[in-house]
Amino acid sequence: MGKSTATYWNPLASDHSDRWHPVPGLEGMAEELTLSLDPETGEYTRLTRFHPGADTAASGGKSHDYPEEIFIISGRLYDAAFGLWLETGHYASRPPGERHGPFSTDTGCVVLEMSFPDRVLPDRKP
Repeated sequence: MGKSTATYWNPLASDHSDRWHPVPGLEGMAEELTLSLDPETGEYTRLTRFHPGADTAASGGKSHDYPEEIFIISGRLYDAAFGLWLETGHYASRPPGERHGPFSTDTGCVVLEMSFPDRVLPDRKP
């Protein structure tokens, strides 16, 4: 089947604000908007918007058994695992198991995330 597709549209435009949903566990700090999803593989492309002052320290850092890519579209986000401020234009291709976060931001941040849950490392599959 493959990932869902869409004709050109601007997910950052105010007339699409109703498409954003709170990130579970980060209500009031972050919202997400899925841009594309493959229901068979679970692969997705998503935007995550962190509000100014957001701090995910209470949730701790995390890692995944699958690779993901992230690109900072706007703002800045502090990644405590790396001790690094991610600024507009920063990109990462994370291998499976790489620890990242917790995150915080003073100004707010929009992150583009592409995740590949069907590409779990063979030794990590259940």
